[in-house]
Amino acid sequence: MLEALVCPLTRSTLSYDREAQELISTAAGLAFPIRNGIPVMLVDEARTLDI
Repeated sequence: MLEALVCPLTRSTLSYDREAQELISTAAGLAFPIRNGIPVMLVDEARTLDI
């Protein structure tokens, strides 16, 4: 399923952080949460990464 998802802001690929339950977009510097097994792909819901 991860292969089908892309960052809604940059359209780049995402990586999965199992421990944090997030999908990471390094291009956008955002981490999208996964809640109850469902990725929340809204920029307003994403956490900014400390890069």
